[in-house]
Amino acid sequence: MPARPTLDHILAAAERIRPFAHRTPVLTCAGIDAMCGASLFFKCENFQKVGAFKFRGAANTVFSLTDDEAARGVVTHSSGNHAAALALAARLRGCTARIVMPSNAPAIKKAAVAEYGGIVTYCAPTLEARETATAALIAEHGCVLVHPYDDARIIAGQGTAALELLREQPELDLVMAPVGGGGLLSGTAIAVTELSPRTRVIAAEPERADDAHRSLREKRIVPSVDPDTIADGLLTSLGEQTFPIILARVERIVLVSERGIVAAMRHIWERMKIIVEPSAAVPLGAILEQRIDVSGMRVGIILSGGNVDMEKLPWNV
Repeated sequence: MPARPTLDHILAAAERIRPFAHRTPVLTCAGIDAMCGASLFFKCENFQKVGAFKFRGAANTVFSLTDDEAARGVVTHSSGNHAAALALAARLRGCTARIVMPSNAPAIKKAAVAEYGGIVTYCAPTLEARETATAALIAEHGCVLVHPYDDARIIAGQGTAALELLREQPELDLVMAPVGGGGLLSGTAIAVTELSPRTRVIAAEPERADDAHRSLREKRIVPSVDPDTIADGLLTSLGEQTFPIILARVERIVLVSERGIVAAMRHIWERMKIIVEPSAAVPLGAILEQRIDVSGMRVGIILSGGNVDMEKLPWNV
């Protein structure tokens, strides 16, 4: 694994995952453009395999393994999209994926991991329990740990979404992505700042999970403590690999209210006729709440995923 991901690693990842990952579309919406006073280009990772950008990083990592490593299988702890992505990538490689999930993970996500062939181990819903269970599986089976975001191979894979966006829309003034652990944002930032230095990179984050915003402001990793947001894909803290990249390459991180996230999500559903999850709507929410002025700009937005519990749509709660 490279010590720190570079543009060359992103370019290599793009070739590595080409046979497996979808090249997702870039969509526009005249109605939303009019609301924002800008031209927005949505990179639709909700159409990616497993319904999220996470498959890019998982596929890059799994297909980077040596045959000996693949024979040992992979392991991670996750209750979200990374779990399903790693399970599918491992199945395509022909190796075993062991997934540690908290017992209170949503049933729809448990089912998705099992459907993709992951071997699930349930644990108490604490970080300590997750890490203990993962360590036990590594000790017993010799599995290769695949961290959900703090891994150079994961970061490089996630950066391929922005690479595709820039190849299709090279003259962007700004690229925006949501931020949780920072895998997507750091990969995006590398691709954009290397390929289009004039293009700014700004992230968006929920007000109720603002650890990345505070980390960038204080120039140190501020842990996420009791985040409480509908954007459940953005609950984790920045990592030792992702934070330095974000600090060096991301202009700023803007915050969005819960109301703004829900409103943006609904606008995308109603006006673009596509399904996105709350985390994916956070950048548009920042624009609609005027947390950033994009007037007259060409703005690329990474729509991170589209996995939604249809029984719990936020505007029905």
